[in-house]
Amino acid sequence: MPELPEVEVTRRGLLPHIRARVITGVEIREPRLRWPVAPAVRGLTGRTIRSIRRRGKYLLVDCGDGHLIVHLGMSGSLRLLPAGTPAGKHDHFDLLLGDRILRLRDPRRFGAVLWTSARPEAHPLLAHLGLEPLSRALHAQRLHALTRAHRTSIKLFLMDSRRIAGVGNIYASESLFRAGIHPCTPAGRLSRERCARLSAAIKETLRAAIRAGGSSLRDFVGADGNPGHFQQRYWVYGRAGEPCRRCGGAIRQIAQGQRSTFFCPRCQRSRLSPSAASPPADRRISTRLRQTPRSRAPASPR
Repeated sequence: MPELPEVEVTRRGLLPHIRARVITGVEIREPRLRWPVAPAVRGLTGRTIRSIRRRGKYLLVDCGDGHLIVHLGMSGSLRLLPAGTPAGKHDHFDLLLGDRILRLRDPRRFGAVLWTSARPEAHPLLAHLGLEPLSRALHAQRLHALTRAHRTSIKLFLMDSRRIAGVGNIYASESLFRAGIHPCTPAGRLSRERCARLSAAIKETLRAAIRAGGSSLRDFVGADGNPGHFQQRYWVYGRAGEPCRRCGGAIRQIAQGQRSTFFCPRCQRSRLSPSAASPPADRRISTRLRQTPRSRAPASPR
């Protein structure tokens, strides 16, 4: 699923090419996405795109008197293509921009193309989103205040978009590794010092992923059609049984909130009792650990 870095990579790739462009047509081949494509979208011809920004995992295309709200869903991508490019099976929506097409490809149809003439932040899908993790609003003191009295694990807390918007499964695991925090740690037990480490790690992880063009595990490509390559630099995600790039110990995989979590038991030592730090036995994901020499840890990724 495209997470915040992939959405931001898309936004940055599109902005210089669609800003000040006049919409010359709209083509909807499949309106049945996660929510039906708004009927008002068909009447956008003649409007000029002013900008495109991001809120959480949503793209907001400013058309002057309203905004297109676009979500990439589980497998979507937005690409800028030459006019006349034939549509594929999963190309459901086109915004025609003269000699260019802004095309939504969404194989699983979990994406969305919506319209609002009001302030987009007030839209029901955006109104309850939490802090933007790359903004100044997320800092050590604010994170510490947000986590007080929360018994949920810090991994699930980070993935709650009502608290922090856009930090998905991949980047929550990666951020916790960088901060040296066990994913099962109750959010309310984080000290100010660990909140400082974690807030910095979230920003570092997301910025590194954006610089790498995001992660392309399945379908994601940027606006130029090129895949991201941050997946080649993961510290822990998707690496169960492989040696930690720092200490050489085996990466572990557990289930939290029906999602896979990856961590290094050595670099992210739990301060809880063994029973409190581990999920129930029926929720663990068994993995076969590779037999690797422990005499030398692999080189750190860059």
